[in-house]
Parts: sequence; structure tokens; C-alpha cells
Amino acid sequence: MSKEKIVLAYSGGLDTSIIIPWLKENYDAEVIAVAADVGQGEELEPLREKAIKTGASKIYIEDVTEEFITDFIYPTLKAGAVYEGQYLLGTSFARPIIAKRMVEIAEKEGATAICHGATGKGNDQVRFELTIKALAPHLKIIAPWRIWDIKSREEEIDYAMARNIPIPVSKDNNYSRDRNIWHLSHEGSELENPANEPMYDRLLQLSVTPEKAPDKPTYVEIDFEQGIPVKVNGEKLSPIDLLKTLNKIGGENGIGIIDIVENRLVGMKSRGVYETPGGTILYAAHQKLESITLDRDTAHYKALVAQRFAELVYFGQWYTPLREAISAFVDSTQKYVTGTVKLKLYKGNIIPAGVTSPYSLFDEELCTFGEDNVYNQKDAEGFINLFGLPCTVQANMKKRNNIKDY
Repeated sequence: MSKEKIVLAYSGGLDTSIIIPWLKENYDAEVIAVAADVGQGEELEPLREKAIKTGASKIYIEDVTEEFITDFIYPTLKAGAVYEGQYLLGTSFARPIIAKRMVEIAEKEGATAICHGATGKGNDQVRFELTIKALAPHLKIIAPWRIWDIKSREEEIDYAMARNIPIPVSKDNNYSRDRNIWHLSHEGSELENPANEPMYDRLLQLSVTPEKAPDKPTYVEIDFEQGIPVKVNGEKLSPIDLLKTLNKIGGENGIGIIDIVENRLVGMKSRGVYETPGGTILYAAHQKLESITLDRDTAHYKALVAQRFAELVYFGQWYTPLREAISAFVDSTQKYVTGTVKLKLYKGNIIPAGVTSPYSLFDEELCTFGEDNVYNQKDAEGFINLFGLPCTVQANMKKRNNIKDY
């Protein structure tokens, strides 16, 4: 009889480098590695040899970068979703597409289980497993960090060294990093104590610090069609090239570096430094374009929805009816979010420098301080009387009852 097959989410990082031999030592199973390319900017081909040498029977290297941008990044961008006011969800929305591809390969290979290297303390375990439960609930899930005897990254390094497994970290530089075309996250090392200032000189890989950015501003112009970015500086670009271009421009100007303490789904706080240069530019541009194309009530309600959308993405609930319903609402709001936004980038700052749209709701004649022929200012008196009627009724009641609260 053929052996049971386990599909492993494989990145070649510290965790997954040792999981292959660990699975071989603890399960009588064939290990199939899946390395998903979500634009992490690294050459994945060397992982093929590494995975086989450490015990995998085969490895799939899957390029899902464009699908990641169009089906996960763009819906989140259009929603304006930001977790806890700062985090642009770079790791969060990458996990569902990776897990989706793993499920597809597991079904193709006839595998019975999927394995991931997420820790039992983090959010990624939830994101991977909720996707698997939504798409293929019959598959078993193996999470080594929840069952093995290894307790720390230092012990992982010892495990790898004892088996001559090449790993991309050392005990002196053991940041936990996650990279894709949208962002790069850094956790661990000195960042585990919020009192420590990040060692940016050895930390940053996509960006320079604002101090090292040019002493003159850089202007960038972005065109959107129905909420989706399509051009940079007048040039129509593919989703991948557009984001790469903005990452380069943003990184050179120190854009999108944040140091945050966030509330994980499992209940603890964690501290990380995130680099999201291109994404930060896109969020600023999209928000600016919406300021002239969305009516007040839609804009205010959409802001409420954006917070819930961000939680759903952060919590791993991408494949849920609520997320899909919110996306349908968001898509309806983007019908007229078409136009051009000009931004000035200067030493980590994004400064608006102009916005135009054929669907702009900004009427200069209505809001001018000069003379106009379209607005009767006398109408405001009746509006204020009716709008303020509840205040008047409340005040009269207090007067009758001799209530004073000032």
C-alpha cells in the first residue's frame, strides 16, 4: 500500500526547513512541499533542491502573485481596511491564497493532511486552518508547533544544525520575517521588548529610514478605475509591475515603515515592524480619490464597514459569507472611484498634491467663498431650525423642570 501523503506549506525558512525531517521522523508518510510565490522577491528555485534533500518526495513552486494582488489585495484596498488603524494586513491576506493552493494540490495528490509551520501563539495558524476548513474540511491538519518538544527558535536552530539542514538565520540574527509583494514584516530579537528602539540599519530591507531619504520631494501620480490602480505616472502597468514600481518609489522615500504593538486574535499583544512602501502610497491615493467621489453617508458608513472588514481579514475569515457580502457592498461603492491622484513623497511623509475625477462631487460653485448664483444662504436658517429641533425640545423640558447641567 502507498504511504499517506502530507502537504506542507514550505517557505524554506527556519520553521519549515526543520518540519520536513520532523514529519519524516514522526509520521510514516510522504511529504509534499508547496512553496507559494506571492511576490516575496526571493529566488524560490533553490528551494526545490533543498526540499528534496531534507526529505520531501516532491515540491510544487507555485506563482500566485497576480491572483494575490487582484483577488485579495485589491478587495482589501477598495474596502480601505486597516487593522487597528495602522496595519495594512500584509501577512493576513496572503495566508488564504497560500492555503487555497495547498488544498488544490492536496486534492490533486490524494493527500489526507496539510501541515503548516505557524506557531500556537500566532494568528497564522487560524488563517491557514480556517481556509482549509472552508474549502476542504475533510483534510487533517498537522501543526508541529502545537505538538513537538521544541520550545524556541534557538532550539529550532540546534535541531537543524544537528541534522546539517541549511537555515536562513542564526542565533545572532533570528528575526522572524514574512515577505510578499505587498510588505515585509519583522518580529523577534530586540523587537520583543517594546522599550527597545528597532535597529533599523540591520532591519529594513525594502526601505530607507526617512533620515536617509532624498532631501527633495518625489512626486507620483496614480490613476484608478473603479477603485483599482491602473497607471503610475501616466504609464499603464500590470498589477505586479505597478506594485513593484510603487514599492521602489516608496522605499526610496522612507514611506510605509511602522512600528506597532498589535492585538493578536489569540489574545496576546505582539510587537512588529512592517515595511509597506507601495501599499501605503496606494491607500493614501485611494482615500484621497474617494474624498471627491463618495457622498458623505456612503463614505461614513464605508468607514465603519472597513474596520469590520479588517478584522475579518486579520482573523483569517476570508472565506466567509460576511466577508463576501461586505466585498459586494464595497464593489458597489467603487463604481465612480475613477480618477487621478497626485502625491508628494518626502522623508516618510505622503502629502496630497492634487486629485481629479470625471465623477467628482466637489462643486466649486457651491462651496466658494466668492459670489455664487446656485446657493441661497437664507435656506440655512430653516435647515438649522429643523435639524436643531431635538436640542430645543430637550432644553425646554429642562427649563420646565428647573434642571441645570452647566
